[in-house]
Amino acid sequence: MGLKWGNSCIKLKWNERSRWIIEVKQLRHDHEILASFPVMQQLRPDLQRETYLKRIRRLQQNFRYRLIGVFKQNEIVAVAGFRIVENLAWGKHMYIDDLVTGEQHRKQGYAQRLFDWLLNEAKTQQCQEVHLDSGVQRFDAHRFYLKNHMMIRSHHFVKVLK
Repeated sequence: MGLKWGNSCIKLKWNERSRWIIEVKQLRHDHEILASFPVMQQLRPDLQRETYLKRIRRLQQNFRYRLIGVFKQNEIVAVAGFRIVENLAWGKHMYIDDLVTGEQHRKQGYAQRLFDWLLNEAKTQQCQEVHLDSGVQRFDAHRFYLKNHMMIRSHHFVKVLK
């Protein structure tokens, strides 16, 4: 198995006989962002294809949101959105807004590859910590985060202002 690092990208070629490559890379172009929609919608079912690109671009412009995808044979099988931010409570940290593997590709190691990329990027950006929120009903995700040595450190409170 070869491993290539460069330009925030991981390429894994399993062996000479297999013809597929798993690649983790930042989604910068409109067609890449739009290709991530079906996977992201599995996590965020209220998203609409018609407004998805515009919302991602607004998040990128206003909050330095970055979108990362795991590609298998040029198909996005997992996606994550994150920001590098700083606040008084946690200092400089990575906040993972979105992390999802397509339903048909789960339990195959893609989330782990994505998470490892995110941890490496957080270290490269000199973050002190990595944070995320996860819905209370997402038991499989919680097992994944705990397996990766994340701690449950706080409660997240919400007041809807409609």
